[in-house]
Amino acid sequence: MIAASSFSALVRAAGCYVYITSAMARRVVQLTVPCICFFLLAAAGAGHKYEAMFSFGDSLSDTGNICVNKSATAQLLLTVAQPPYGMSYFGHPTCRCSDGRLVVDFLAQELGLPLLPPSKLTGGTDFRKGSNMAILGGTALDFSFLKSIGLGYPIWNNGAMNVQIQWFRDLLPSICGLPQGHGCREYLAKSLFLFGPFGGNDYNAMLFFGFTVDQARNYTPMMVDNIASGVEQLIELGAVDIVVPGALPVGCFAVYLTMIPSANPADYDEYGCLKPLNSLSLYQNSLLRSRLAGLQARYGSSARIMYADYYTHVDQMVHDPARFGFGSPAMTACCGAGGGKYNYEFEARCGMKGATACANPSSHESWDGVHLTEAVNRMIADGWLRGPYCHPPILQ
Repeated sequence: MIAASSFSALVRAAGCYVYITSAMARRVVQLTVPCICFFLLAAAGAGHKYEAMFSFGDSLSDTGNICVNKSATAQLLLTVAQPPYGMSYFGHPTCRCSDGRLVVDFLAQELGLPLLPPSKLTGGTDFRKGSNMAILGGTALDFSFLKSIGLGYPIWNNGAMNVQIQWFRDLLPSICGLPQGHGCREYLAKSLFLFGPFGGNDYNAMLFFGFTVDQARNYTPMMVDNIASGVEQLIELGAVDIVVPGALPVGCFAVYLTMIPSANPADYDEYGCLKPLNSLSLYQNSLLRSRLAGLQARYGSSARIMYADYYTHVDQMVHDPARFGFGSPAMTACCGAGGGKYNYEFEARCGMKGATACANPSSHESWDGVHLTEAVNRMIADGWLRGPYCHPPILQ
């Protein structure tokens, strides 16, 4: 039998810093240090063992809906279905916007769940362990509203937030039709929900088609209201544990630096990022955190709403790439046709003719100038699971 004090010493020696109770220690017999680490990692998530996982959002989470739902998009978006997308993990394109796995993939694998199938798949797909409603181009605002303010470009009609929630409602009979006869609320209460991020494509639709940053900012409260409404809709359906990611520091991404540069040097920070765009993201995140705090207070113990801080983690990677193991400039895309300062050209993007990938994507933060590499996604997922970039952490 290992005493609690001796057990704690072994844990520290192994580099595992996970809180355990003396009762847990008393049940561990003749464990080697590696086994202790394994035991603790498993125990860390024991309080939040999920039966399934359901995801909503945009291209940062889309695991294939954009390709299954081809009728909803122009062909120009399907560059993600071409090599070298998927090169680092799957070995072939999977319609994920990365060289490999996304944050949602790492979350599922860490929680012992299968990779989430796109919700638009047909032919008897089993969604009982989870499904992904996220789709490239997904927006926080409904397409009808975007069209009403002059943004009718078809790229944005791929599945707004409310459309994705309807897709989820449509799946509920197949999700909850279990032999044991459990009801949907009970099943969803044992599931993890990843809701977002939303908002990036709303800004894209505005900024790439003539709106100023200040004009786009006027719609941020409406976007946050919609996101909060979506969280409430899920809670009313029975969701309990919901992760809601905020906006990224988009002013540091090659696509924005290339397509909407500023002639004013004062608009750039010391790292070369566009300050007005990052301020827009920070504004959205501030409003979102406030709204989520209000929802948490309203629902109390019947819901666990977790704010996932994309911004801080990615911002730190941009400021100090070497600290996170990256050897290439933060804004330079791994995959592209060699265009411009950041290896990004809209007409010669990753997946298009002439574009190639760098030899080692894991040394890069940016995959295609718009999306992150698998290496970054892995770190982000870990920061959400165990902290400090999710409040509270998923595995708390």
